[in-house]
Amino acid sequence: MKFSLYALIAACWAHDALASSCSDLLNYKALPGTDIESAYTARYVSSDGHTSILYCQVSGSVAYGEHGNSVGFELWLPSPEFYNNRFMVVGNGGFAGTIDTDSMGKQLEQGFAVTGGDSGHKEAKNGNGTTTSGQYVPFLNDVEQTKAWIHESIAIMTDPTRDIISSFYGSSPKYSYFSGCSTGGAQGFALAQYHAQLFDGIYAGSPGNWYTHLMLSFLWNGIHTMKDAFLDQATLNATTDKVLDACDEIDGVKDGLIENPLNCHFDIETLACSATANLDGNNRTCLSSKRMQSLKAIYYGPRNPRTGTPIYPGFKFGSERELMLQETSLYVQYAAPLLQNLVFNNLSYDIESFDFDGDVAKVNKAASHLIDSVGYDLGAFRSHGGKMIVSQGWADPFNAPTWPIKYLQQLEKASSNGSVADFFGLYMIPVGHLGGGHCGAAESYPSVPATYHTNEALLAWVENGTFPSWIQSSNAPDGSSRTRKLCPWPKTAKLQDQERSDISESYECV
Repeated sequence: MKFSLYALIAACWAHDALASSCSDLLNYKALPGTDIESAYTARYVSSDGHTSILYCQVSGSVAYGEHGNSVGFELWLPSPEFYNNRFMVVGNGGFAGTIDTDSMGKQLEQGFAVTGGDSGHKEAKNGNGTTTSGQYVPFLNDVEQTKAWIHESIAIMTDPTRDIISSFYGSSPKYSYFSGCSTGGAQGFALAQYHAQLFDGIYAGSPGNWYTHLMLSFLWNGIHTMKDAFLDQATLNATTDKVLDACDEIDGVKDGLIENPLNCHFDIETLACSATANLDGNNRTCLSSKRMQSLKAIYYGPRNPRTGTPIYPGFKFGSERELMLQETSLYVQYAAPLLQNLVFNNLSYDIESFDFDGDVAKVNKAASHLIDSVGYDLGAFRSHGGKMIVSQGWADPFNAPTWPIKYLQQLEKASSNGSVADFFGLYMIPVGHLGGGHCGAAESYPSVPATYHTNEALLAWVENGTFPSWIQSSNAPDGSSRTRKLCPWPKTAKLQDQERSDISESYECV
């Protein structure tokens, strides 16, 4: 009883001390342009209920540009006894406009002082998270906000929030990290390219860093699967089943996955409907001529129709189950608003009239300098001692999986010694029943280990100089205990112990 009373008194004292330090931030003279709007204590409880953290929640904004714009942010400061002396910034997704508090919570659980921002514009003023063809999207009509979205917003709020951290704890964090996926992955590339000194380590998952051409891949796939060329889910599922039957064992084990789809040489023509079956528009066990053409177009990716030059990579065998978004929504939600608002400045522009020969240059000229991060000179980040981990799922329904591979190849060519392994690592996530989707598990593959332990790998690399020879993936949505090794490309995981194929220790990166 006496111990419990002492513990209660200590807890109350800790709460009062944190509350006092937290409220003092309201009077703190922050860096110029920074406005601290609120600061109060709160308690975070993890989703599994096992972790309860007392923290100081700070809300504010940082002004930028010349037209009254600002980046809204939240900063969560764990109680000193839980703080790991590290700073983490989380990125955004899609067109952003909101703060990713879910990701902030996951980082808080690990002891980080963590901040997230709204990317320099408000979702509520930009379609409330739903954009479509013909819609006016304010942030795409404001050059400052467009550039802040991917290129600048993280940098704008990083020093001001790090300064608040230093004041709160009495010293600067020892290390600074960034973690983002999708648009957040693109933001990670922008940080390495344009703001090389800000972070010690960057994680960029499923990166949309060539956003202009990613948008064109959405448009290409949407246009090529319209009307009779549409591939319904039953057809997509049947196609993936056939691909898995043909390529499952190329990695030496029949386990419902394709470790490296580039080694899968399936003949898609074997799925062509016979002359009789081709007349039946409801047949889903084979591909009609129009559906065959549409699926090939998705595999090939957008190309210049005159020269055949690739515009963006296509999707690979085994990803078919996840392609419905490409057919139905991505080109409407992303390609149409970007083309109509940012490129052609015409909300009536017919996106189906886009010329994949002459109009690509117009996209590059109007938008690339504002939203792309495809430079191959990361020398400043490298010299700073920064480390960068990139992951990409082979079954990602948004991003063609070979884009990060192609970027890595160009980065290596630009390096003086042909290698970037001292600061940059790419980790591909297998496709199939262990298939990696967009920033986690693919919905149609619930047995995927959907948690990628990139934090542990990145911290060890930055702080101890230990290159991640593999990264653990775990926590499959189906509740299984399956784990897997993610290997630094071009290595892939090869099973060494046939009796224990569900644990990562049974695999070797070769």
